[in-house]
Formats: sequence, C-alpha cells, structure tokens
Amino acid sequence: MTTLTIQTPDDWHLHLRDGDMLVETVAATARCFHRAIVMPNLVPPVINAEALLGYQQRILAARPEGSHFEPLMTLFLTNQTSAEDITAAKAAGAVAAKMYPAGATTNSAAAVSQLEALYPVFEVMQEQGMLLLVHGEVTDHHIDIFDREKEFIDQKMVHIVKRFPNLKVVFEHITTSDAAQFVLDASDNVAATITPQHLLLNRNDLLVGGVRPHNFCLPVLKRNTHQQALRNVVKTGSPKFFLGTDSAPHAKEAKENACGCAGCYSAWSAIELYAHVFEELDALDKLEGFASHFGADFYGLQRNSGTLTLVREDWTIPSEIILPDGKPIVPFFAGETVHWKVQGSI
Repeated sequence: MTTLTIQTPDDWHLHLRDGDMLVETVAATARCFHRAIVMPNLVPPVINAEALLGYQQRILAARPEGSHFEPLMTLFLTNQTSAEDITAAKAAGAVAAKMYPAGATTNSAAAVSQLEALYPVFEVMQEQGMLLLVHGEVTDHHIDIFDREKEFIDQKMVHIVKRFPNLKVVFEHITTSDAAQFVLDASDNVAATITPQHLLLNRNDLLVGGVRPHNFCLPVLKRNTHQQALRNVVKTGSPKFFLGTDSAPHAKEAKENACGCAGCYSAWSAIELYAHVFEELDALDKLEGFASHFGADFYGLQRNSGTLTLVREDWTIPSEIILPDGKPIVPFFAGETVHWKVQGSI
C-alpha cells in the first residue's frame, strides 16, 4: 500500500495553549484535523461561559487563512463549579466539562480536590447532555505514580459511572491495561482516548540511558505490558477507543531543566504517528474508525464530510520547531523516521 485515504479525522483531546503560541498550535492541528476538543487548563482556567467564549474567539482568530478548523470547547471543573455554570457553558456551546484532580498535571492547581462534592454538577451535566472528560489519576502522595490510574479506577471511576449511568464519560489518555479493560467492561456511555506516545513508547523510553524530558508526559509512560495492551485494543477496532493526541507544547527550556514540564507536542505530526503505529500493528484498515468515526459518534456529532490522504513516504521529524516568540520547541518523536506523510505537507 502506497496511499491511504480516510475520512477527515478529529483530535478528541488537545492543548492549544494561548497567546502567541496559538499561531503555531492551531495551524499544526488544522493541517490534518477538522475539529478538536480543546482543553481548558489555561492560566487562569476556563471556568465559565465568558472565559470559554473569549478563548474560542482567540483560537478562531489564530486559524490560518482559508482554514475551517473548528475548536470544540470545554469547561474546567472546580469545587466551586455550579449548576448555573454548566447550563451557561452549554448554552455558550461547550460540548464537555473536564475534571482534573488538583495537581495531577499542568495548570491543574485550581482543579477538583473533593470529587464527590461534584456529584450534583455531574447530575446537571447528565441532564444537559454534556460529556464528562476525566483525567483519571489519584494524586495522593503515598500512591506510586505508576499506580495512580488504577487507583483512580478503583476509588473513583467505578462509582461515577455507576451513579450516573446516562452521563457520557471519556476516560482520557488511558495508559494501562486496567483502564482499557475497565472501558471495555463498562456501558456504551464510557469511552477512552489514546495518545500516540502511549502507543509508541513505554517507561524504558523515558528512563533507560538517562531521563529523556521530551518523553515525559502525565499520565506518565507505563511498563511495556501496558503499552502492548493499548496497542492490542486499538487493533481490535473497538468503537470505545478513539484518537486523542493530548498534544501539549512547552518551550524547550521549560522541558529541559531541573523540574521539566510534562507534555509531548505531537500535533505537528500526529496523524502520521498514528498511521506509523497502525502499520506496525498490521491494522491500517482500523485507522479510519479510530481517527475519523468513533469520536464523532460518541460525542453525537456528524462525521466529517471530507477526506485526508496519506502517502507511504519515509521522513524525519525535525529536531526543533521555532515558536513565534523565537523560542525553540522539540516536537514529539523528534529525529525519528516516520513512514507515512499527509499528502502535500512539507
């Protein structure tokens, strides 16, 4: 096979950041994705309808000329989020609300510290048809960082889906066999996104031979048995799993220091990276569902009408990209050879 044409894909988990960085991140995403679920963990976070609409306008203003890229907006949940905040955000066009445990990842200090206190909010979301997006990790200091996802399932996730059976829940960027099995066993109202880094790498790629800061993300990479479980589940073509890059850019200087930021900037070559994985799995026929169908179906949105063509061509992801402010950023899989390329891309 030398070409592969799929229905235009979407990214169901994306960090665009804000300010000058939007010029880079919006263009990188619009290159191959028509829509993207935009994460709300800015500084300050997107906690109400007014902030949501303002951020949406900044994203739209950053689109390349002629682009029809559509940002799908989300609300940042805190323990102060009210029913009125949910209804107002829904009326403003929000499709989902994001639940971060406080301190779980970048810019999450203002997030949820008492999850059960949000149950009344989840009830309103269930009534409003607003999806709940979950960063599924506990943050207790005594819990090993490699066990935090499984502990969240046992302590929190099972109770959420049982108590709110009609609430659609996306278990985002899953990293373990435990999470994959939980989603498979759950009702059709539970699905998950999977990132390119968790399909391509395991914790050896983070730690062996020295710490590799550009492979550091949260949730952290797990052992190779968990990586293989994720690869196996996408190979099945189950509609419960779909594309979400969790692309999260940071300047090179913010990654390469004594307390480097978590996040992999994969948007720049995202669809090519997924094609690379699916070819390794001998499952290129499953890529279209994963990238273009299952996410839209779960969100209750129409599938895209256009197509995107990839060509079988080896190319090397550059070692650096220069941001609008002149600072370099290291893209995910920098310096590595990828076997597929979007037709017409540079």
